[in-house]
Parts: sequence; structure tokens; C-alpha cells
Amino acid sequence: MNYKIALIPGDGIGPEIVREAKKVLDRVCEKYGHSFTYSEVLLGGASIDVHGVPLTQEAIDTAKACDAVLMGSIGGDAKTSPWYKLEPSKRPEAGLLAIRKALNLFANLRPAYLYNELRKACPLRDEIIGDGFDMIIVRELTGGLYFGERKTIEENGVKTAIDTLSYNENEIRRIAIKAFEIARKRRSKVTSVDKANVLDSSRLWRKVVEDVAKDYPDVTLEHMLVDNCAMQLVRDPKQFDVILTENMFGDILSDEASMVTGSIGMLSSASLNETKFGLYEPSHGSAPDIAGQDKANPIATILSAAMMLRYSLDLDKEADAVEDAVQKVLTLGYRTGDIMSEGCKLVGTKEMGDLVTDQI
Repeated sequence: MNYKIALIPGDGIGPEIVREAKKVLDRVCEKYGHSFTYSEVLLGGASIDVHGVPLTQEAIDTAKACDAVLMGSIGGDAKTSPWYKLEPSKRPEAGLLAIRKALNLFANLRPAYLYNELRKACPLRDEIIGDGFDMIIVRELTGGLYFGERKTIEENGVKTAIDTLSYNENEIRRIAIKAFEIARKRRSKVTSVDKANVLDSSRLWRKVVEDVAKDYPDVTLEHMLVDNCAMQLVRDPKQFDVILTENMFGDILSDEASMVTGSIGMLSSASLNETKFGLYEPSHGSAPDIAGQDKANPIATILSAAMMLRYSLDLDKEADAVEDAVQKVLTLGYRTGDIMSEGCKLVGTKEMGDLVTDQI
């Protein structure tokens, strides 16, 4: 099979980690008889440097013509980069929001899995970790507070900022369906997180999720208030399977979950639309302080490529092979600096990519 993949190297360490993920994908093609045609797309600071804007229509059109998008990291140092002297709508992150909107990427998937080999990096006590945990946060990505109407006004000499949080039932239903479908492939449990004791949007969220749940009698549904969920993530993370939540809550909870695993450098993510099309990227940032130094951990991007194989291309056994290769490399004791521990062997970005590739 031939697939078209858009590659967005991005900024900072992005080009380095995308290079290693592409190396892994090329080995998958070699071993399983596929072929990938790559198209490189500029986004973020890299696009600003060339085009003066963080995202062009040409970039959107190129991405839409592909089966999936694999991205590195976007952005730079907010204190020193000239990109951040531009107005907010022209900064690197504005391009990321724009491409999500243009591609209708409403469902963000953020796995949080604790490798046994990285238990020492987990900040939680052993009795809390137990046998480990394996969850995925399904976050609504194109609605809610981040995309609502906003304005700052002045009344009687007092400045007031207004941000609008709104959801309609269709937006809630489609993300709920994604969560229940994913739960069916995992351990058949959905925890829907809201603030229904305060917010009207959360009360509608809860009602629609309950309606969707009727079509999935094999999946257990529980509701949890967001403040309690934040506490439970550090108190007993293994209780969670699929966490379903809205945009802002998901933004916060997914970062919390990532740090519970011990290193954000290990965590992949996917953003999907209503078809199988998706944009896949590591959960971490662009780390401009180590860019070009062969220090970045490429595993999150490699695992994002595995998610791409699974969710957009329906290549489950190939995705399994990539994930198994990462597991084997960790078991052999190889580590980049962010996950290094005593008794392990320190390797750089390129060598880690080579090691994973060799295990496929």
C-alpha cells in the first residue's frame, strides 16, 4: 500500500525528532511492503521565517491532500525569539491553532502510559504506582473557551476581559463517540470529566454523554468533576482507562497525566477529524535550548508515528511493531538524557532512532 504523509518538522528540536520518526517509518515500509510518499510542510516559526506568517493556505492544502500529518514541535523561546515580538495572531502557536481548525481536528488523544523501566522517573510512590497505569485522555479540541468569543472592554474606567465558553450538542456528541469507540478497543471504561455542579456547558456535556452511552452498553461510564479528577490522577492513576473531557480541562489534565509518567518526552498524541485523517505530534515542546545538540528524546515522535499507523492508516500490526521496538530498546537499558537513570547507557537523538529502527 502507498500512503501520502505530510511532514511538519517545525521548530527547535522538531526537525531532529521528525527525522528519527521518518527513519522508523521507512523501516516499517521495508519490512511490511508499504511505501510512503512524504511532503514537507512549513508551520510555526519555520513558516514565519520564509513566508512571514505561521501558516499558509498552501500548507493547509498540502496537508489535506495527504492521508495523515506527522509533526515535530512548534515555537521558540518567548523571551529571545523575534517571533514573539509579532502580534499574537502571527506567532508560531497561532499557526498550530489555525491548522487544527482548518483540518477540523476536533479530537485530541493523549496516551499516558508508565513503562516499567521508567518507574524511577515517576514522581509517585511505589504503592500508588502498583502495577503501573495505562490511560488515554480524549480532549475536545476545537470548541469551548479557547475558541469562544473574547473581548476586553473598559467601563467606568475599569478594564474587563471576557472569554466565552460554549458547546453545542453536536460538538459534544462527536467527541463522546470517539471516546466510547476507543474504550471498546481498550478496557471498556469511560470517565467523563466536567464541572456540572457549576457550569451550564458541563450540564449539557453530561446529558449528551449519557445519551451516547446508551449506544455502548458494553462500556462503563462514570462522571467525575474536574477538580476531583486532578486529585485522582496523582492519588490513583491506574483507575483510569479513557478520560473524556472538554478543551480547557483536557489541556490541563493531559499535562498533569504526562508528568505522572515521569517524562513528557515519552508521550505521543493524535488529533483526529471525523474521518481517519489525523495530525500526530509529540506532547512536549520545541526545547530550543537543546536544539541541534543531539540531546532530544525522539521516542514521543516515534510513538506518535505508531499512533498514525494505527488510527489513520489501519496498520495495527505495524503500529504494534514500532511500540514493541521502543519497549525492547528501553528494556536493553538505553536512555536519552531526560529519562536517564543509574546503570543505563546514555545515547543521543540519532542513536536512539537507530536503536528503535534496528529492533523492527
